[in-house]
Amino acid sequence: MAETKKYIYEVEPAKPEKEGKPSVGPVYRSIFAKDGVPQPPSGMETCWDIFRMSVEKNPNNPMLGHREMVDGKAGEYVWRTYKEVYDVVIKLGNSIRHCGVGERGRCGIYGANCEEWVMSMEACNAHGIYCVPLYDTLGAGAVEFIISHAEISIAFVEEKKIPELLKAVQNTSKYLKTLVSFGKITSEQKEEVEKLGLKIYSWDDFLQLGGNEQYELGKKDKSDICTIMYTSGTTGEPKGVLISNESIINLIAGVDRLLEGVNEELGPDDVFLSYLPLAHIFDRVIEECFISHGARIGFWRGDVKLLLEDIAVLKPTIFCAVPRVLERIYSGLQEKLRAGGLLKRALFGFAYSRKFNSMKKGTKHEEAAPMFDKIVFNKVKEALGGKVKLILSGAAPLATHVETFLRVVACCYVLQGYGLTETCAGTFVSLPNEVQMIGTVGPPVANVDVCLESVPEMGYDATASTPRGEICIRGKTLFSGYYKREDLTKEVMIDGWFHTGDVGEWQPDGSLKIIDRKKNIFKLSQGEYVAVENLENIYGLCSAVDSIWIYGNSFQSFLVAVANPNKGALERWAQANEVSGDFNALCENPKAKEFVLEELSKTGKEKKKVIDDLYNTGSKPNA
Repeated sequence: MAETKKYIYEVEPAKPEKEGKPSVGPVYRSIFAKDGVPQPPSGMETCWDIFRMSVEKNPNNPMLGHREMVDGKAGEYVWRTYKEVYDVVIKLGNSIRHCGVGERGRCGIYGANCEEWVMSMEACNAHGIYCVPLYDTLGAGAVEFIISHAEISIAFVEEKKIPELLKAVQNTSKYLKTLVSFGKITSEQKEEVEKLGLKIYSWDDFLQLGGNEQYELGKKDKSDICTIMYTSGTTGEPKGVLISNESIINLIAGVDRLLEGVNEELGPDDVFLSYLPLAHIFDRVIEECFISHGARIGFWRGDVKLLLEDIAVLKPTIFCAVPRVLERIYSGLQEKLRAGGLLKRALFGFAYSRKFNSMKKGTKHEEAAPMFDKIVFNKVKEALGGKVKLILSGAAPLATHVETFLRVVACCYVLQGYGLTETCAGTFVSLPNEVQMIGTVGPPVANVDVCLESVPEMGYDATASTPRGEICIRGKTLFSGYYKREDLTKEVMIDGWFHTGDVGEWQPDGSLKIIDRKKNIFKLSQGEYVAVENLENIYGLCSAVDSIWIYGNSFQSFLVAVANPNKGALERWAQANEVSGDFNALCENPKAKEFVLEELSKTGKEKKKVIDDLYNTGSKPNA
């Protein structure tokens, strides 16, 4: 089975179309798996082992930190060591067991990331209890559904989220019996909860509930379910994704192999900022990676406007982000450039061009323009704390122009990854110093197999000279099914392969480019198929909008779009055209709407050839 591309190699040949089944391209594996698929360290079989082994190895290392409030102002980070966290986790576990919740029980966690969130999660890991996150943007309806569907009997909740949770509690008392606040509770809340036949505790009181009872930490198996993560349910009821211990520990082994391959291993001195929701798999597995290496996790204050200030104080070494955060950083830097003098802009442009051209020739980013890094780009590095060595973007596509810009100016690696909750997050990651991978999600991680399956109805052929097709994944990081939905599991798990629904295109070097969504196409009333996600990506390049959503259905002959205008662009237009009013007023101004529509039209015309390929009339969506 010979190597076919630079960063992947073939492990199984292509399969032609047979008995009505679409053709399948070759099965590929990461070049980092050439010497064998990475295995977890000896003795690490569960998520509890990840934490337990780190406590044994690094008891005095700082583990969890938050900014201390002094006279109403946020100060430096204060830390709990691994041993201190472990002691609290054991108390928590005893108290949970005291409430009658044992192995394979369900424990909900509702609220923003904080130390208590992680400690509650670890207490679940310790006793083989299924951790069920309730991400804090959910409304009462979705919370109610998940509590009942997962049969949650105990829930930890952020103090300010208690009123929201109480809206859902009234119809879930069949299952939910105990609430625990991350902070304090009021006498009114206690009275309201007790009327429903439930019990509620403050954090401090709950820690004492187990008293001197010592419950055994039962034998846990790698195949046991660790967490049930519910998807957003944008196309129906949320689906509970069953994720086993084995999936998470194998994902960590794959990430470690990747980082070793590019000489960027994690260690006890690494620092991570926890702000992306722990209720989502992306942040959960990253934090497990950091815990496995005895590293630090510092929590933000929960306000996106203060995020850069938290970064500056914490000084993280790895910064994970979703594209929206990186786009904010990019827009902020562009605003500063526009506000600067002509000389500064000229110097920046020269430095940017010089460094990027050097990187395209294969020079490592730190060697491409060291002088310009010091005198031009250093301010960007300092804005991210000064110690970031790697930025990882995931959860959604990162615009190519943003990725390119940050690769040059951030003075660190900027990588884009791809994965789903069902694949335990990271399945593909682009590689450092490989500029040609911009716009791709890189090659697969070392512990999965990947193939493309043809999608004939969309014209995608996985066996063509440029292979395109639905991305299918096989490996130990896959989920164990959808909770109570075997029918949905069978739809996506076929012969051991998880069908993602995303369409990819192999690049010559073995990286993968996401080009489409198999099911997210509309057939308009005149019979035309439209891939709206690609249209959104194209119109999303327009600088006058922050985001755009496009919709259509088979009963109409046209599409509609909802655009969220860019505040800076709109205010600059208003100033240039002597239009008064704040941002909200400008959004209501018909002339401002005309301006945004004109800018979208310009983008459409610039990208017309691409759009014509997606929308064969060459028309643009009505806005």
